[in-house]
Order: sequence, then C-alpha cells, then structure tokens
Amino acid sequence: MEDERVKEGALRTLGLFQVLPRLVVFDLDYTLWPFYCECRSKREMPSLYPHAEGIHYAFKDKGINVAIASRSPTPDIAKTFLQKLDIQSMFVAQEIFSSWTHKTEHFQRIQRRTGIPFKSMLFFDDEHRNIEAISKMGVTSVHVVNGVNLEKLRLGLRNFSHQSVSPNIKPADEKVRKLGS
Repeated sequence: MEDERVKEGALRTLGLFQVLPRLVVFDLDYTLWPFYCECRSKREMPSLYPHAEGIHYAFKDKGINVAIASRSPTPDIAKTFLQKLDIQSMFVAQEIFSSWTHKTEHFQRIQRRTGIPFKSMLFFDDEHRNIEAISKMGVTSVHVVNGVNLEKLRLGLRNFSHQSVSPNIKPADEKVRKLGS
C-alpha cells in the first residue's frame, strides 16, 4: 500500500534528525490536497496528495503534533472534506478562516492554543507570501509546489535542524506530550 510505503519513508527521514519540530502546520489547498475548496462542493469526495496521509501518520507515530492554517473563504467545505477523509482528529489545532493577514493570525491562534513557540514549528504551504510572512515570525517554512511529499519533508526537517539551537526544541528521541484539541 502506497500510504504505508510513504509512512515508512517518512519515519526513516524523521529518524535521521536529532532535533525535530514539536508542531508541524499544513496549509490545505494545493498543500494537502490538489484543489481550492471554494471551487468544490461539499457533496464531492476529496482526495489528498499521494504522500500527505503517510507523512501525517509518520508524525503521529513519532508523537509530533500537527495543525492546519488555511485562509479558506469556505471553511465549511474544508472541514467537511477533513471529515470525509477521516483525518480531522489528527490535528491539535484547525485554524481555517478567510483572512488578508498572510496567516499570521492563524499562527498566533495556533501558538496560543498549543503553547508551542514559533521556533519549534515547521510549516508547509504553496504560497510564497505565506512562507515569507510566517518565516518572519520564526517558524521554519517550506514552499511546496505540488503538495507535501517526502522530498519537501526532508527539506523542511533539514532547514528546521539548521535553524534550531534553542533549548525549547525537543530532541527526536524524547517523548513529545500529545496536545489535546
């Protein structure tokens, strides 16, 4: 099964790094799935990019929390799709709302909700303007073109590792406390 193969590859990649993020945040449109929610109907069955689910399960197995930051003008459709894909419970925070703030408000809410410092977060998004704005907050941010995949995961973890010299970052072998939603 493809998801299991991707999960094993992601776990091997995670195992290469001494320092891992405490929280990984994903955009939705063109990052986890190949479409814009506002161009779809709630009745449709959504699909994820091929590596997205396996990567999520690898984070779960490693005890790394995941969250969503999406500037969707149709949050009801996005939330319906997360339910249909049966992945909504995987996220410790879901900040899905329309905004002109380049997701800074989304990240402020995620930080308040989780208590995790920005420098302990890794973020994946398909829009350069979001990458630039969130990077300025201290979050390691990775631009994806065709969705999150194992190559972008390696890049993100490598960048995170290079930027992490803080005692607030948990070593890879230390248990990370699972946050409640």
